[in-house]
Amino acid sequence: MELPDRVYHLAEASNWRSIQHLGLLSASNLFDLAGVLGADRKQLEWRQRLEHFQLPNGVQIRDQRPMPPAGLEACLVGMTPAEWCGLINARVFFWLDPDRLNRQRAACEPRPQLVLTVDTAALVASYSGQLEVTPINTGNARRRPARRGAATFVPYATWMRSGWASEAAALGTPERSRSQHPAELTVVGSVPDVMRFVVNVSELAAGQSFVPSI
Repeated sequence: MELPDRVYHLAEASNWRSIQHLGLLSASNLFDLAGVLGADRKQLEWRQRLEHFQLPNGVQIRDQRPMPPAGLEACLVGMTPAEWCGLINARVFFWLDPDRLNRQRAACEPRPQLVLTVDTAALVASYSGQLEVTPINTGNARRRPARRGAATFVPYATWMRSGWASEAAALGTPERSRSQHPAELTVVGSVPDVMRFVVNVSELAAGQSFVPSI
């Protein structure tokens, strides 16, 4: 029941200046910062985003094509697709596995990307109360999507204590082995001081995959 020494965040290269000044913000916090309100806010935050989008302040927001409403309706427990989109948009995500990161990177082609390599222990020490882990890629609901709901986001302290038991109890699924590593590490809200934890920044040009160096 341990996290790896390093976790990774994939970001749009065009957002680097914003990250340096403001840290990593959830999509919902970015909408707040850009003053997105009303129907536009509802469409971006509570519906599937079909296109990559630039906010009024120039920050880039990715599409959510792998989260079709029909796919979500087939796998969600106790919530609607709109509510699931709200959960996703309220968090900052880190990959534990570079291979999973590179699959997301391929979906972002041909836009240049950045990978922030983060010291896991330092992040946990500062954000343990906001940390959650997930057993699946929560942003993908294609091809027989895994059953999911609010309990898919397991608080870090709960996971350390009882593994995936809370997820199984809430979703009515077989309990996953305690040896199953999380697919994602998430922070509810934002990580405004993320640069304190960054140990490496990798620039990825179009077609370039990420190879960990630390």
